[in-house]
Amino acid sequence: MTEHPTSHEGRQPLAARSQERARPRQEAAAGLPSDVPAQPGGPAGPAATAAPGAEAPTPPPPTTAGGPGTMAVAVSAQLPGGGRGGDTVARREGEKLRFVGAATRRIARGIDLDEIVLGLCRATVPTFSDEILVYLRDPLPVGDERPVAPFVLRLRRTDRLRLSDLEGEELVLVPDPDPTPAAELCEVRSGGALAEVLRGVRPVFGDSAAARTALTELLGPDHPLPGGLRAVLAPLRGRRRVIGAAVFLRRPERAGFEPNDLLVAAQLATHTALGIDKAVLYGREAYIADELQRTMLPDSLPQPTGVKLASRYLPAAETARVGGDWYDAIPLPGSRVALVVGDVMGHSMTSAAIMGQLRTTAQTLAGLDLPPQEVLHHLDEQAQRLGENRMATCMYAVYDPVSHRITVANAGHPPPILLHLGGRAEVLRVPPGAPIGVGGVDFEAVELDAPAGATLLLYTDGLVESRLRDVWTGIEQLRERLAATAQLTGPDHSPPLEALCDDVLDMLGPGDRDDDIALLAARFDGIAPSDVAYWFLEPEDAAPGRARRLARRALVRWDLEELTDSVELLISEVVTNAVRYAERPVTLRLLRTDVLRCEVGDDSPQLPRQRRARDTDEGGRGLFLVNRLARRWGATRLSGGKVVWFELATPSHS
Repeated sequence: MTEHPTSHEGRQPLAARSQERARPRQEAAAGLPSDVPAQPGGPAGPAATAAPGAEAPTPPPPTTAGGPGTMAVAVSAQLPGGGRGGDTVARREGEKLRFVGAATRRIARGIDLDEIVLGLCRATVPTFSDEILVYLRDPLPVGDERPVAPFVLRLRRTDRLRLSDLEGEELVLVPDPDPTPAAELCEVRSGGALAEVLRGVRPVFGDSAAARTALTELLGPDHPLPGGLRAVLAPLRGRRRVIGAAVFLRRPERAGFEPNDLLVAAQLATHTALGIDKAVLYGREAYIADELQRTMLPDSLPQPTGVKLASRYLPAAETARVGGDWYDAIPLPGSRVALVVGDVMGHSMTSAAIMGQLRTTAQTLAGLDLPPQEVLHHLDEQAQRLGENRMATCMYAVYDPVSHRITVANAGHPPPILLHLGGRAEVLRVPPGAPIGVGGVDFEAVELDAPAGATLLLYTDGLVESRLRDVWTGIEQLRERLAATAQLTGPDHSPPLEALCDDVLDMLGPGDRDDDIALLAARFDGIAPSDVAYWFLEPEDAAPGRARRLARRALVRWDLEELTDSVELLISEVVTNAVRYAERPVTLRLLRTDVLRCEVGDDSPQLPRQRRARDTDEGGRGLFLVNRLARRWGATRLSGGKVVWFELATPSHS
């Protein structure tokens, strides 16, 4: 890919152009040749005839930062006598040092690979060369890893500018649509001329025998250099190995490269190679950090019965994408769902690792169906086991769509906000608690109404707290924002969840991104009482028959007679297995939503396990039937027993 600055870059100021037009007359008056072709930065070029004993002029680099479009080289006028020769040399050397300093600073400003290569191109074209080709190893080795064989160089970037005389009055730099052709890929042959030049590390002139062969190998035999071009081939060596090469080219009408220019090329190549090495390492670390953060957060949220979910995560900054904020939604037995939002102190890879451990612990505790306050207690113990100063805040809530209730426990986290269907936004009064990791603190849970159509918003403090506002001011602004958004959709409709999350994040101002932000929104739809059937069955031999009769009546009431045979068969098998081990009454619950869900609970903690029955076995085929006929099935261990459940597709959703 060839990139060039726009044609207006490099245009000289009006005063400079006036002086440029007047200079030929001044030089003619001073007795200088007037037929010297115009060159960048002045009317005299390398073809100018030098006075006897005078030093041949060489275009010096600019005194500016060497950016794109800077007129490249100002040629010093040759005056008779040698009195000013030393001053001219000193001035040129000083300008060259300033150019190298400015160019290396520009290269060092780059963070990623493309920025560094672009900095090299823009710093050297047209100041140091008329064209540059940058080849990099493909793929680039990272750190100490062994390079991939064979040694292949890929053309990463080429820049070229040319001078154009517009209306005969001014010289401007314009993009050249025809850059020097070069091969995109070059395989470096072991023992070849290119390999020898790269192994030597030092830049070489292109007119030497070894360099000519090396350039032919690099650019490809089908792309010879045009006649008259002067070249410098500079290997790019990183900390441990050669990672590429840069080719600097000058046209015939410009002064050729001098021996000191090899030192300049070496400086530029060294800074570029070291910058590329660091950029590759930084890119790998950023990739690892992104992958760590991505794997610590859920890829997608479940869609449990009776609730809709949406989430957002924003890092503190693009350059620090890892943090300790997390969110999760965990399906629980009985169609319930656990909603979790937490925040580990800091936003580093260590914080992300601790967050992952706490999130995994929370998922394990949720699978045991512990009360919210017990989950926080065990998380507090786990944080203390991870080490000192492993602090985190957490909000843990369990929503039951059947009872339309939510149980919330808090560990030093900002309180949730409940947006009612009519548009009223309420900050829930939840005991604040102490952060996780403090130790020796009891957590308290509260049970609240969760009416259908309401939306619960859980968030981390990065959303409401910044250097410009305290946390309670931010919470009040968030509450007002939610209420205003709900007013737009009317009193009878809840705002769409995804749009609501986006609107909440839009409240962030320029100075409000001091911390990571995790956001979890839950829309409570609930399950109507008419869609729930619940019974207790005594653990006796007649329980399976009674369960079949009760299920048949519920299916008739729900107009689901088509499922009668399958439901009776599966319920009979699951209830029979529960009665075999239960000592207290067995529970049977049917839920009608987009599927028909059956749940059978008993007080035995032993989970059923599917196995292949032998031909002589009298049992062991119940779960095999459940697995073949049910859409989904599973078993969950509870603190007081277990629940075995299965789902069947209803006729309208089959």
